[in-house]
Amino acid sequence: MLFDTLSSMPSSRSGRTHKPPYDAARAIAELSAADPKLGRLIERWGPFTMRLPASQSPFEALAESIIYQQVHANAARAIHSRMIESFHHVCGIGNHPSPEHILDCPNDQLRKAGLSHNKTLALRDLAAKTIDGTVPTLAKIKKMPDEEIIEHLIQVRGIGKWTAEMLLIFRLGRPDVLPLDDYGVRKGFALTFLGLKPTQKVTPDLLATKEQMLRRAKKWRPWCSVASWYMWRACDLAAGKLPAE
Repeated sequence: MLFDTLSSMPSSRSGRTHKPPYDAARAIAELSAADPKLGRLIERWGPFTMRLPASQSPFEALAESIIYQQVHANAARAIHSRMIESFHHVCGIGNHPSPEHILDCPNDQLRKAGLSHNKTLALRDLAAKTIDGTVPTLAKIKKMPDEEIIEHLIQVRGIGKWTAEMLLIFRLGRPDVLPLDDYGVRKGFALTFLGLKPTQKVTPDLLATKEQMLRRAKKWRPWCSVASWYMWRACDLAAGKLPAE
């Protein structure tokens, strides 16, 4: 399944943030030297400004991702806020419900927040698999290799490889993740390397293939996450969006 990260992924989070745990300046310098065409995109957009949430647990991040799947970002944000607010009476204002809270609450509570039947089942499965250890704690997951994390997370209902990759990039700050099924990355690649014009109607045959991206990504390692971030920025530029001053 393809996802448009630009609309399906949580676009902003409240609370403290921090820089990724790698040298972004080094990543940009090495990417620009290894792939001059990517370097021109980097120069056009400007600095790498991705930030990571400072205190979000894997359970909280994945719960948010489930809510955002296949829903417009504004609607998903409202559903996510209503879901959290519905637990204020048991976990306090502004606090995210625990896995136990999700398992213990009635279905009607989640339905009134706007969650579909399938997303309710996915959230409950996420909660159960967090309690039994299938979804690792933040302390444990930080020590695990990327592929092992993906293997653990895709056991959860509603969590596929794409969602796990988004956690690796945007919560854990892993530097070398290339989400091959991501619509935004495929489109950004086509805009940057395959001659796709910003005004063209995008059809599946115009998007980059996995083989095309994997061949080019040999130049990007070990910084595929940073290169992917700039593929999303290529989509922003094509849509007329500019980096914040």
